[in-house]
Amino acid sequence: MTKTLNKRKHNRSRCIVPIDGKSGDIFEHVITTDISKTGMGFISEKKIPVNKEIPIELDFEENGDPVFVIGKVKWVKAIPDSTKYRLGLNFETVLNGSKTRLNKSFRKI
Repeated sequence: MTKTLNKRKHNRSRCIVPIDGKSGDIFEHVITTDISKTGMGFISEKKIPVNKEIPIELDFEENGDPVFVIGKVKWVKAIPDSTKYRLGLNFETVLNGSKTRLNKSFRKI
């Protein structure tokens, strides 16, 4: 059995929540699996290409300001015995004013 090297800078927290996506969009029926302040993992019914950039709004608090990031798909793996895919995404760009809120949100987790 071979070990896989974990290249992540920050540990991911388990986070299983649905992602809101438009009907017919590639993000319809997507669920997150984990998240850190530098990226997230999710499961999708559609294969999303590596290097695809995705705008993401993260709501950590019900009445708080959301954090806006641009994520980039880093890897895609088919889930065995399934028609779904497991994906890893890095937050490439944290938009103006949001990096502090992102870091603050992860101090609470």
